[in-house]
Amino acid sequence: MTAPSDLIRFNVPHVPVTTGDYILESLASRSLCGDGPFTARATAALSKLVGGRPTLLTTSCTHALELAWLLLRLQPGDEVIMPSFTFVSTANAVALRGAVPVFVDIRPDTLNIDESLIEQAITPRTRAICVVHYAGVACAMDEIAALADRYDLAIVEDNAHGLGGSYRGRPLGTLGVLAAQSFHETKNLQCGEGGALVLADAELAERAEILREKGTNRSRFIRGAVDKYTWVDVGSSYLPSDLLAAALLSGVEDFDVSQAARQSVWSAYDEGLRDWAGTLGVRTPFVPDDCEQPAHMYWLVLPSHEQQSRLIAHLKESGIVAPFHYLPLHSSEAGVVHARPGTPCPVTDAVAESLVRLPLHTSLSPADVDHVISSVRSFGG
Repeated sequence: MTAPSDLIRFNVPHVPVTTGDYILESLASRSLCGDGPFTARATAALSKLVGGRPTLLTTSCTHALELAWLLLRLQPGDEVIMPSFTFVSTANAVALRGAVPVFVDIRPDTLNIDESLIEQAITPRTRAICVVHYAGVACAMDEIAALADRYDLAIVEDNAHGLGGSYRGRPLGTLGVLAAQSFHETKNLQCGEGGALVLADAELAERAEILREKGTNRSRFIRGAVDKYTWVDVGSSYLPSDLLAAALLSGVEDFDVSQAARQSVWSAYDEGLRDWAGTLGVRTPFVPDDCEQPAHMYWLVLPSHEQQSRLIAHLKESGIVAPFHYLPLHSSEAGVVHARPGTPCPVTDAVAESLVRLPLHTSLSPADVDHVISSVRSFGG
């Protein structure tokens, strides 16, 4: 068996062999701005991964979220329910519209928003529920959809972790009216920095296309539907370069290969660590029977903050980078200012102080994976 790498990084971007060729082809075309040939090809390929839904590339998942709320005409004072245990962009996109994030605690098993706490957070000002499928494991969408129907609320998916996952056979990113995808270098599908907005219907997509292009009908002009383009709505610049789309296309075409490699690592961790975790009272990922997870992340929740810190240090001594994750948004400096105050999130607080993420990427060799497992198992608590 070969020895593990000197340093096992937490993340290494997956770069398919076609990436360089596509980038050189894009450079040779002299068509580098957005809505070029690679934008069209990447968009079509990506749409197949989300059930054929209309899809628009963006410069980031953050911009996809901002575009979603602009598209839904979110107004100052409107409220959006979301988990506190998420990246800042989930809340920031709402706050930028002058609206109010309403934080709800998470479940201790999936680390997703606790569906049993959502209804008590709803007020006459609530406009939407923003779900985050943590680690690519779906939220309890049947229950959440029933609440959304009862109170006439939109569901927006922050699906930064979830591409390739599913809920009751439906791809994550197709369970709400809009879904934001991330192609940051830490995600399963990457182009360095990038994102996409997935839409439930063509009518939404038509307006989203305008908002993404600075409020102009430039996309219709490019397709030859109009002979000139002009300002027709509010909007901003959310369209990525065709050069980024070229890199993204190579990743979409290689997605099954990279996913198989990630699933192999995830399964090895799960098989190698579950008995160790049970002995020490460490929680490992829970995947409900109606969910398929895309091997985005393998996490461990330690019994205490002190043990979290010691495990991270222990793995560092073994040449393994294993970080913690989100700090709670409800108690953050900006969260106190912009969110509805006074909602306790004790599970979020506890998880934030005790979670550790293990390296998971396609560059891990079998020896690397074995070394991570044996290093974790040598930690005695």
